[in-house]
Amino acid sequence: MEQRNRMERRILGFLTAGHAVLREAAVAGKVLLETDDRGAISVAGDVVEELDRGGVLARAGERISLSKAGAGGAGPAPASRRDLGVVTVEHDGIYADAIVNLSESPLAQLVRRKDRNGVPFLSGAEFRAGERLRADYTRGQLVPRLGANWVASVSSGRRDGGNGIADLTDAALGARLRVENALAAVGPELSGVLVDVCCFLKGLELVETERGWPVRSAKIVLKTALAVLSRHYEPPARKSPPKRVLHWGSEDYRPRIDG
Repeated sequence: MEQRNRMERRILGFLTAGHAVLREAAVAGKVLLETDDRGAISVAGDVVEELDRGGVLARAGERISLSKAGAGGAGPAPASRRDLGVVTVEHDGIYADAIVNLSESPLAQLVRRKDRNGVPFLSGAEFRAGERLRADYTRGQLVPRLGANWVASVSSGRRDGGNGIADLTDAALGARLRVENALAAVGPELSGVLVDVCCFLKGLELVETERGWPVRSAKIVLKTALAVLSRHYEPPARKSPPKRVLHWGSEDYRPRIDG
């Protein structure tokens, strides 16, 4: 029951910032709530249907939003359990500010932390990189595959439950390939913590416990991984080579060398 309540709160918290488009997911029993400016989340289809029947949601074709009753607090997600804030997100190369539920993502909580000098712990590029990875991970319908060699499944197209590469939409397949390329660029030493925190939304303390790391070490490893990931997504501009001056002369032209 508690897991179902968490799912309901997640759906309502996501729709608090605006409507979403309901998409079919390749994973049985799952649907995607997708937006242009806030990414997408994968949720249980029966929970969405139950909220719709209860009058908490309003649907118009594929468009889904909170009903007046849901927006007024009739659902199980009271404002006290939401931590709304403004973050910058990316979609198809376009960056925009969006209101999101910061309590959902450990990365969204880290981006608000500052050191004693007031400098943010994460740069904007590092935060955008983590959110971009999470968005592609969700669009690629990789979230349900926990504790397995999911990188191999991206390459081979095999998934548990009989869903193969043919069951994926072009958008989901493209998202999977972007995730694979991003994690390959980061390398095996750092990619695991990115998946744990950015994609599975695990807290840093849980990551340290599961991996047997020292206390407060996950934060440093995560920042290092995000720095590498941000350079993959936003490569630094290359310096232009010095311009060469060309001189065209006659056939018997000889350069003059000043003494």
